[in-house]
Amino acid sequence: MKLWAGRFSKEADSRLNDFNASISFDSRMVRQDIQGSIAHATMLGAAGIIPEEESGRIVEGLEGILRDLEEGSLSIDSTAEDIHTFVEGELTARLGDAGKRLHTARSRNDQVALDLRLYLREEIKALGDQLGQLVETLCQQAKDHAQDVMPGYTHLQRAQPITFGHHLMAYANMFLRDRRRLHNVLDGMMEAMPLGSGALAGTTYPIDRQMTARLLGFAAPCANSMDGVSDRDYCIELAAALSIIMVHLSRFAEEIILWCSWEFQFVELDDAFSTGSSIMPQKKNPDIAELVRGKSGRVFGDLMTLLTMMKGLPLAYNKDMQEDKQAIFDGVDTVKLCLDAFTPMIATMKTRPDKMRAAAAGGFINATDCADYLVKKGMPFRDAYRIVGGLVAQCIAGRQTLETLPLEDYQKASPLFDQDVYQAISLETCVEGRTSYGGPAPSSVLAQADDALARLNQVTF
Repeated sequence: MKLWAGRFSKEADSRLNDFNASISFDSRMVRQDIQGSIAHATMLGAAGIIPEEESGRIVEGLEGILRDLEEGSLSIDSTAEDIHTFVEGELTARLGDAGKRLHTARSRNDQVALDLRLYLREEIKALGDQLGQLVETLCQQAKDHAQDVMPGYTHLQRAQPITFGHHLMAYANMFLRDRRRLHNVLDGMMEAMPLGSGALAGTTYPIDRQMTARLLGFAAPCANSMDGVSDRDYCIELAAALSIIMVHLSRFAEEIILWCSWEFQFVELDDAFSTGSSIMPQKKNPDIAELVRGKSGRVFGDLMTLLTMMKGLPLAYNKDMQEDKQAIFDGVDTVKLCLDAFTPMIATMKTRPDKMRAAAAGGFINATDCADYLVKKGMPFRDAYRIVGGLVAQCIAGRQTLETLPLEDYQKASPLFDQDVYQAISLETCVEGRTSYGGPAPSSVLAQADDALARLNQVTF
């Protein structure tokens, strides 16, 4: 029987049941639904709304249902309308009238709003752990490759010398910010507990919402009952945070794909995290990176679903909001899946410092350092810039590099050049000299990694 059957004179059409049901996707919240119901039943007994003896029986019955589900002796009924209906029906079957008292002073509207927050709390904590593992992996790789010179790029053109470790630490910092964003979403989500809002207008029963909030780990009950059942800000905030994570993963994936190509050969992915071709025996494909790049669009779509679903809804609860769960569940599942594959891929990849160094040597990425050499000898930077630009053009025409250009050619361009120019424009010198805070000098990269690990430990879920 439907929870809302009393008003109706005929059974719902099977097509309505299929269209209206949410058990196929909200069943994953069964543990949280029971957790919320236990807190609600405990409060009902303590507040004298139902006899404490019945409250205790309800709690024991709910604990028994959860235990049976976890042990496998009970299965969720896929024909139930939703997970709330299933739990209440099972409880009533076990306890009779006592089970029917559980829903006193509660609506499915505030119940589902609670369940979703409790469920996402656990998922956010798991995501925070996964991001932490990725940051730790990147920091270790950065330390291992703090001295491996590679070209840094702007506009996908070789620009200035950096190290591979420095490049990795850029992503480590992005993922640290992602982790902080998740933590902020969690803090905001757990500030206000919706249970006790009822359908939209609270209840006439003398409920103790502060007690329920304490039992469930919330800072306080929500301040407005209509807001309590119609708020899905936290889903949108979480979907936005997940989308930014996927932006960062997708950018990183794109670079991995480039670095794995025969044209770059900066890295080689471990065989355990690569795939081959059904027809081309020589192929070794970075499918994990490509799938991560592709799945970013899926998570962006989940965010757009939530924004579009909520943008025109009047207060308070509307059935449109049932669509929140599939979107946010998919976003969470997708990001977790991506992180689960991406982190070990990064941990096991092999680097090719020789290829990185060769690419750095061939792109005139020490041109700025050559100009700085003249500036340090008294020449205005714009004049130095023009002179070095001419030397680069000369090198290109003569198939040379700044490192191989004869000293006499340097001195024709400016008498300020001397033999020490070769030391000044050495790629290693260029990198090691960039000791400004946050720069690519090996000592700076090691400091960045240590700082990132310290910041990682400052945020706990």
